[in-house]
Amino acid sequence: VSNEAKKRGSDQCGTLGAGNHFLEVQVVEEIFDPEAARIMGLEPGTICVMIHSGSRGLGYQVCDDALQEMRRCPEKYHIQLPDRQLACAPINSPEGQRYLAGMRAAANYAWANRQLLMWQTREAFSEFFGKPWEELGMDLVYDVAHNIAKMEKHIVDGKEKLVCVHRKGATRAFPPGHPDVPERYRAIGQPVIIPGDMGRESWVLVGQPASMEKTFGTTCHGAGRVLSRNAAIQVARGRQIDKELAAKGIIARAHSRAGLAEEHSDAYKDVSIVVDIVDRAGLAKKVARLRPVGVVKG
Repeated sequence: VSNEAKKRGSDQCGTLGAGNHFLEVQVVEEIFDPEAARIMGLEPGTICVMIHSGSRGLGYQVCDDALQEMRRCPEKYHIQLPDRQLACAPINSPEGQRYLAGMRAAANYAWANRQLLMWQTREAFSEFFGKPWEELGMDLVYDVAHNIAKMEKHIVDGKEKLVCVHRKGATRAFPPGHPDVPERYRAIGQPVIIPGDMGRESWVLVGQPASMEKTFGTTCHGAGRVLSRNAAIQVARGRQIDKELAAKGIIARAHSRAGLAEEHSDAYKDVSIVVDIVDRAGLAKKVARLRPVGVVKG
């Protein structure tokens, strides 16, 4: 990890960041798998806080540093790429190993960042309600990365192989019984968190066996955009997104109006349709639907 990356991350730990990062207060509206929900501590009416943030400027710089180095790798290792904007390096090359080490450091930073955000949230709730967070039941349900590469064992062409699984905007969905699922959740499968947008619901699911056969134990992390950020701002021109959300019973706070404009509901696919497809495909099974009541954008 370069000094520049460390410098960029030094004062950002415990912050959301811009873009689609958020902290959202939600209420559980519907349960689809009572046993899985019970193990997670979810029931109708439960108040939850969902946090989406990552490795901030440190992770960005780690990636940028690696890209600068990897631009020379295709020629060095005689790799033919279909696009000049692409860059890569063999996993076992010095460049590949340096990137993986930097990426893992960035992932560790991201986990620490979310832990600090969770701590700040607990402190705020505790101060407001005048009770310790433990009495408020603010236990962590799950924390998972959605931009990461991991070495995993998978069946490929009928044989178990150690492969590098890149998940970008995607998350693990390991099934019940998988050894890499934490013991608390091993009987039900890995918790899968699929957030919606500011004006629509988010979902909690659990991984299913078909994910191992179809997608290397993976499912989507969100609904996906239908508008670029610039296009979303154009569509929102003249609208008051915060008031539109308030009319739905959702309080929104953002660093800027542009932040709300580029992340409004019209910029995203309908998450309920996406989750239905994930469920029907057998990648993950629905557990709970959560409705937003308060949104904080970085």
